[in-house]
Amino acid sequence: MSGGWDENAGTETRPIGDVVDSLGIRATVDDGELVAGAIVILKVIDKDGATRLSLAHSEGLCWIERCGMLRVAERLESDVPSEQ
Repeated sequence: MSGGWDENAGTETRPIGDVVDSLGIRATVDDGELVAGAIVILKVIDKDGATRLSLAHSEGLCWIERCGMLRVAERLESDVPSEQ
């Protein structure tokens, strides 16, 4: 990754629902369940071709909730079933 991590690299923040939708991201949420928060990690390629990560989260999530969600997501992502 040539650009690295920069939470504030863009010129301005904006809603990203359209971006997430255009990537085809889907989640399982059953009737009666409430989505209480979200963290989004974006791989962004700028005009010069440099790559960076951008992190966004929903309002109301405290830092400990964000850290916990990231840790659980990391564990889920790395828990790949072994091939037999």
